[in-house]
Order: sequence, then C-alpha cells, then structure tokens
Amino acid sequence: MKTVCDFCKTEYNTPAGVRGRVRCAVCGYEWIISPAARRGAWLTFIAAATAALAAIVFSIAVITRHQAQTAAASRPLVATVTDIHSVIDAAGVSHFVVSGRVTNQSAEIYGVPDLIIVSRDENGNEISRQKFMPSATLLDSGASVEFSHTLSAASDGVKKITLELKDQTD
Repeated sequence: MKTVCDFCKTEYNTPAGVRGRVRCAVCGYEWIISPAARRGAWLTFIAAATAALAAIVFSIAVITRHQAQTAAASRPLVATVTDIHSVIDAAGVSHFVVSGRVTNQSAEIYGVPDLIIVSRDENGNEISRQKFMPSATLLDSGASVEFSHTLSAASDGVKKITLELKDQTD
C-alpha cells in the first residue's frame, strides 16, 4: 500500500495490513495510517446491474435489427394504403378510389408486381378483387412509388379494402 507524508510529500510503500501512527524518516512528521475504505456492496451491485442492463439493451437492438433485415429479405416490397375515398361516376354510381404507396425496403432493385385491391363485406367475405399495374416497373433500394386506382365495382356493401402484391398471393 502506498502512503504519503502530508508535510513533505515523501512517498512510502507499506504492507497492506499496516495501520496506526507512523513517522516520516525525512522530516519527522507523524500521521495516522487508516485502512483503505472499501467500496460498498451497493456500488458493486449498481455497477453489475448497469452492465447487465446495457447487455440486454444491446442484445435487443441486435435482434431487432436482424429481424428487420430478415423481413426485408423475405418481403422486399411493401404496399400500403394511404387514402380511400368515394367518387360518383356519370351514371350516379359510387366507386372507391384507393391511393397508396409501394416501397422497396431492400438493398437491391426490385420489379414492382401487379397490385390487387380486395373489397370485403362486414363479415370479411370477398366481394370483388381487382388487379392493376402501378406506374413504376422497377424500384431502386429505398424508393417508393405512389398509386391511385378507381375500383370498377360499385361500393355498395364494402366495409373493408385490403391491398396485396400479386407475387405474394400466387
């Protein structure tokens, strides 16, 4: 254990268990050596808990990133509906206009397949299925293409509209 004279700053190496009164050999100053204060068990516990929490957060971040990359690899294109509104044609029949976006969430260029809009009744039964092609045929990595399509079937009885990519339904 290292100890220092408070008066002349001379340093001494003493055995770890030594305590009590000592005298400096250089200046004669006397002081008391007390045992080194031990760190509390609480500090050790807090440090261990903090390290464990950091490891858990890191593990969750790695797993989440891996799952996102796996999802992007299995479904590189994602189609979402952003708006549905109705219009009335010249004959007075109400139709739905479905707008949305197709996004390439992968790191590669992908071809955009046909989109299928499915109209369903209140029980989830299919009323109609309409396929159309969006304006873009290829999407760069991270790119999106907007679409808007008016359904040819009347909107009577339609309670839910879903969107599918042709490649993922066949």
